[in-house]
Amino acid sequence: MWIADSWNDYEVIDTSAGEKLERWGKYLLVRPDPQVIWNTPKTNPGWKNKNGHYHRSAKGGGEWEFFHLPDEWSIRYRDLTFRLKPFSFKHTGLFPEQAVNWDWFSSLIQDAGRPLRVLNLFAYTGGATLSAAKAGAAVTHVDASKGMVGWAKENAAASGLLDAPIRWLVDDCVKFVEREIRRGNQYDGIIMDPPSYGRGPKGEIWKIEENIFPFLELAAQLLSDDAVFFLINSYTTGLQPAVLNYMLHTAVAKKRGGHVQSGEIGLPVTESGLILPCGASGRWSR
Repeated sequence: MWIADSWNDYEVIDTSAGEKLERWGKYLLVRPDPQVIWNTPKTNPGWKNKNGHYHRSAKGGGEWEFFHLPDEWSIRYRDLTFRLKPFSFKHTGLFPEQAVNWDWFSSLIQDAGRPLRVLNLFAYTGGATLSAAKAGAAVTHVDASKGMVGWAKENAAASGLLDAPIRWLVDDCVKFVEREIRRGNQYDGIIMDPPSYGRGPKGEIWKIEENIFPFLELAAQLLSDDAVFFLINSYTTGLQPAVLNYMLHTAVAKKRGGHVQSGEIGLPVTESGLILPCGASGRWSR
């Protein structure tokens, strides 16, 4: 398992009964987590002294309850700053477990000894984009949500990266990749974090089980001859690490060689000393 254990401003304090108690900077949030199927005593005082609690509804969705929580605040990871705000379906605008992947590809970018072009697909609020740009890459950031791209730009400004070589694009990722292939553009690194289900700007339906492998094969056509890495993330239950491994071997390594690894990503839990699983990642590197 790859563990994101280098945070100072974020912490999973405790987990129990389908929920996790987290520290985001100086604020405590309680949010649901489907992986937390155990029920242990909630002895940490943070459970009662929380600043925000997302209550899941039995009918789906849910709503936030706030206790002296600002509308927005910021936390830092290494040299990056991220603006946070609680919004729909329990999210805050950041997935802290992804920091372990940020560190991985940042090292590859820094060690390349040449400028790299990186493509970040389904790029959300830009954690991976900013990490790659900070490491020295020129990044193309693509997401179908205008609001998420705007949020990513705010994070770039807060991190002192507003003038970094980043292209900000609001676009359907599949259609963008198809156009890039026709244009003959190539990238030295590709990052993708596809949703389980989604719709494009014109109502295009994305179902990860049906679409992910054809899209992976499509995106792999954008890798340059001396490409350095390919990263794919999954939060979908059926896409286990071994599935990501198999897809990367088939779509990338079979044609290009290199090394493929896959594994769960996780966060340390302070109270128990154990690791909370948070999804899976597959990595190809030269």
